[in-house]
Order: sequence, then structure tokens, then C-alpha cells
Amino acid sequence: ITTARLSKACPINPRQRGFICASGCAENLKLLQLVIKTAKREQKHLGVVFVDIAKAFDTVCHQHVIEGLVQRGVDPHVVELVREMYQEVKMYIS
Repeated sequence: ITTARLSKACPINPRQRGFICASGCAENLKLLQLVIKTAKREQKHLGVVFVDIAKAFDTVCHQHVIEGLVQRGVDPHVVELVREMYQEVKMYIS
């Protein structure tokens, strides 16, 4: 329910493969192979850029996430749910 409500207010790019129910990156790799094959066949120049934003999410201030949800008009109950998920978050390695 939370995912459905957040998706309406914060749509995900169709090429997004992290944190969603999808076939992983296989589809994007097939797309890249097709683009490369087409560029070779049509003898066109091709530039490809890979961006890896390692650990990007845990470097974002949680308050900014909450403010972004509010600005996008997300239901206040969902915003409060997300806020509560960030309170006193701890990790243990056993």
C-alpha cells in the first residue's frame, strides 16, 4: 500500500532497476547490447556513460526525504510512516 501511494507522488524512471520488483539489470543490458549493435550496423558514433552512485541513499539527509514527500503532496499518514521508519535506525552485525 505504501509503495503504491509513494509511486503516485514520486514516479520511478522506467529504467530504474534497484528497489523494485523487476528482472534486475538484464533488461538494461539487453538494451545496451541492442544500441551498440545498431550503432555498429549503421556505422554511427556512440557514447556510453555509466554512473554508479554508491551508497547514495544513506548520504541523503532523512529530513530532506520527508520534506520532499510533503512537497509532492504525499498523504500525511504515509509521510509519518516513512518518518517513523527513520527514527532510531540501528544496524547490528552478528
